[in-house]
Amino acid sequence: MQFTIDFIPELKVVSPGRINLIGEHTDYNMGYVLPTAIEKNITFGFRKNGSDTKCGVYSKTFDTGFEIDLNGIARSGVEWENYILGVLNEISKRTDKLRGFDCILESNLPTGSGLSSSAALECGLAYGLNELFDLGLTKLELVQLSQTAEHTYAGTQCGIMDQYASVMSRENHLILLDCLTLEAQYIPIDLDPYKIILLNTKVSHNLATSEYNVRKRECEQGVSLVKEKFPEVDSLRDVTGDMLKACKDGMPDKIFKRCAFIVAENARVLQMADAFKAGDHAKVGQLLYEAHQGISELYEVSCAESDFLVDFSKSYPSVLGARQTGGGFGGCTLNIVHRDAVAEFVEAATHAYEEKFGIVLEPYEVEPCGGTGSFVP
Repeated sequence: MQFTIDFIPELKVVSPGRINLIGEHTDYNMGYVLPTAIEKNITFGFRKNGSDTKCGVYSKTFDTGFEIDLNGIARSGVEWENYILGVLNEISKRTDKLRGFDCILESNLPTGSGLSSSAALECGLAYGLNELFDLGLTKLELVQLSQTAEHTYAGTQCGIMDQYASVMSRENHLILLDCLTLEAQYIPIDLDPYKIILLNTKVSHNLATSEYNVRKRECEQGVSLVKEKFPEVDSLRDVTGDMLKACKDGMPDKIFKRCAFIVAENARVLQMADAFKAGDHAKVGQLLYEAHQGISELYEVSCAESDFLVDFSKSYPSVLGARQTGGGFGGCTLNIVHRDAVAEFVEAATHAYEEKFGIVLEPYEVEPCGGTGSFVP
């Protein structure tokens, strides 16, 4: 029987998705990333239900739900349930204060779009339960337990960027995050007169079953090979271009390409941060195009649809730059477009894309926003 619940919540939480301006796949390589939360989000309603262990979670968006006993948390065969179950499992390891609750959630984040709906789901649930039961967990603990939940229950060996951006973002700022030390620098984002336009390819990807985990293992293999010559290296964060070249002959070509992308991408993140600080919009655009070339040719996590849209954007002087964003194999392309040309560009791209692939694009204009937060309704 279909499980549904309806109630007036005691607490509401809004947990945003995120975009990453640059720094793809660098987070699990202990490098740098430059994300921010966006106003597309998941909204949660919570209430205590008076029981010790019985919980109910219902998604209005997909009209589906399930019941949980806190004494019997186990992985589910239903993918989205594992994000919930993983968070509950991690919270139960840290506190014994959690009790029965009901939760209704509603999302305007397109799944499989590379906007990190999974992190928004994990972080919003963790944040809400922390508030509802006064668990005393810090924001960083919420970030870290949500990441671990994705590793253990969803099966994706993600870095910490998505969860960090979802919880820690500040309105109208980018986060220059060092994924090794978790030190963060907030950089004002001023793109005027340009807008951030996402074009959803409608090609969905599933990181747990895609090559995401394969890429992580390939990078680890690269580190082990570099470490033979440079013992001080612990991750690709420590590797320079010269070190990588010195190891090229003893490294499979595929592994060399993966490592070369990460080393160059780390450098691009720092260059992008400097470009925003200097207001150098042209440099921002140039770095986006360079990053996409690396994503496509070296890291090989792009797809024909994303490559087509990025190439298409190059014929429009009003577009500063573009690249595929997110884990890869589809999702959205991120485009920096002059505000006066947004409508024209989106219309042209939509027409060309449908003619080529028979798919109607979904365009979104996004604005940087603050991180996960709660309010009493």
